[in-house]
Amino acid sequence: MPVITLPDGSEKPFDSPVSVHQVAESIGAGLAKAALAGRVDGELVDTSHVIEADAQLAIITNRDDEGLEVIRHSCAHLMAQAVQQLFPSAQVTIGPVIDDGFFYDFAYERPFTPEDLAAIEKKMSDIAKQDLTVERSVMSRNDAVTLFEGMGEKYKAEILESIPSDEDLSFYRQGDFMDLCRGPHIPSTAKTGAFKLTKVAGAYWRGDSNNEMLQRIYGTAWADKKALKNHLRLLEEAEKRDHRKLGKKHDLFHTQEEAPGMVFWHPKGWQVWQIIEQYIRDVQNDNGYQEIKTPQLVDMSLWEKSGHADKFGDDMFSVQTDNRLYAIKPMNCPCHVQVYNQGLKSYRELPIRLAEFGSCHRNEPSGTLQGIVRVRGFVQDDAHIFCTEHQIQEEVATFIEVLTAVYHDFGFDEMIIKLSTRPEKRVGSDQVWDKSEVALALALDAASLDWEYQPGEGAFYGPKIEFSLKDCLGRVWQCGTMQVDFSTPGRLDAQFVAEDGSRQAPVMLHRAMLGSFERFIGILIEHYAGEFPAWLAPTQAVVLNITDSQSGYVKDVVNALKNNGFRVDSDLRNEKIGFKIREHTIQKVPYLLVVGDREVENGQVAVRARNGDDLGSMSISEFSALLTKSVEKKGRAA
Repeated sequence: MPVITLPDGSEKPFDSPVSVHQVAESIGAGLAKAALAGRVDGELVDTSHVIEADAQLAIITNRDDEGLEVIRHSCAHLMAQAVQQLFPSAQVTIGPVIDDGFFYDFAYERPFTPEDLAAIEKKMSDIAKQDLTVERSVMSRNDAVTLFEGMGEKYKAEILESIPSDEDLSFYRQGDFMDLCRGPHIPSTAKTGAFKLTKVAGAYWRGDSNNEMLQRIYGTAWADKKALKNHLRLLEEAEKRDHRKLGKKHDLFHTQEEAPGMVFWHPKGWQVWQIIEQYIRDVQNDNGYQEIKTPQLVDMSLWEKSGHADKFGDDMFSVQTDNRLYAIKPMNCPCHVQVYNQGLKSYRELPIRLAEFGSCHRNEPSGTLQGIVRVRGFVQDDAHIFCTEHQIQEEVATFIEVLTAVYHDFGFDEMIIKLSTRPEKRVGSDQVWDKSEVALALALDAASLDWEYQPGEGAFYGPKIEFSLKDCLGRVWQCGTMQVDFSTPGRLDAQFVAEDGSRQAPVMLHRAMLGSFERFIGILIEHYAGEFPAWLAPTQAVVLNITDSQSGYVKDVVNALKNNGFRVDSDLRNEKIGFKIREHTIQKVPYLLVVGDREVENGQVAVRARNGDDLGSMSISEFSALLTKSVEKKGRAA
């Protein structure tokens, strides 16, 4: 007789084994109707799952994050069923849940069109209205292979054949559609919430570019129409903020086929880059970092010794000359160890903090490249701290404090922190990993921060803390990292003389605040929709004349403001003042300074903010004070 313990601590005894749905019914008809799944002793299961022994149970509805995931998982099956009903020769391959939605890959003889997507979405709605029961069954691997081969589903058969033959597998059926799946799923197709198909893209079978190209249909699903509508509004806003469009509109950068995954920075974009680089340089100088510069080409033997060749070999660009194989560095760490190794260090000199704006290259798959947020050539604000074991917590705590202030200056006040632990493929002993993971966890706890574990996502040489930002649209971007590494220094012969006179390997802390400059600037462009705060704007003010008679005064104003350290341009074109104001407003210049005869006579400028506010006439010194105050606010002024 199972006793079911509910989340509020109450207990419900039953005379015989009971399903999740029956428990929900015993609580109330409304809950039974809303139930999508259950969590039994921490495991997510279908509502049809039968509980035979005492257990803890939570009923999952569309108000729970897990419920939303179940809806999206089920919508993927709904879409696959709709595709096969409309296009019987289409073969279904793989379809997981992703952030905010789902996708499925299909093999079909022609490209799907926008009209096809509309038809598939309508068919999905029709199937949902049929209220088909979703049933789970179990089958042996061999029987499943035979079944799917008989159905002509060669891709599913290939997936099944890659699974050990002694495994029993779960399948889900709804009407005439069945697919291999771990589940759980909603109890019927009527509970699929609100969904919309969003786009079609190409995808290689099993992610291998040597395999055939399939078609990937993406969709999004939410608990109700209101949530879907809000998400689609955010997608529309994100489209307007696309950094690629804004980069072209504001003349910041471009990319082209002759250099895939590389960025051509224009004067305005490079100005933004330089502002950010100098800001980070100042922060590092204020916190005891020494800036260095290391080579781009390094003999492959160093990467083999460090372990990077084994881990990243396929992603490294290489060049052969003088009968030697060189790698174009994919990261900076081994080179920083070489700088540290020049001269034996004492424990009294630690910590040593070496920083570099290091240019790196990685051979990312062409299909993953995206503007400047996913590239092959990038620059990291990279630094490595060589310290003793007992210095780890203090260094990590100081870094977090500095990082929080940096993000605040860029206009990001919400930070999400995750501790990524040992991956399957790694170097170093379990004992070393235990010590590393504990050190980072203690540092986070000591800083009284909210954080969560991210199992298996650490670097191959050590665990890491990942710092993610949430932008104005609620999107999460992983940027900063802090990684503790007990392995690499020893592998590369780094040593220091300890207090007892022994030679010991230092601990190496890998840290970055922005991640890569390219990606971070792309994030900033989208976060601000190209409307950079005054401290980041490539041009902070433009001085505009009304007639040619004010040209000389305009030049004097520009020179005076430049001498005060501001980035100021003039617009002396023979155009109407309204036209010039509109053009520079579109370019998101923070301040427009209009000069007419009255301003010349009074030694002033008429100041307009880019949002259209008329700030009145003021002297050059008054405007300088205004702009100085705006710059000092950093991102908090936005």
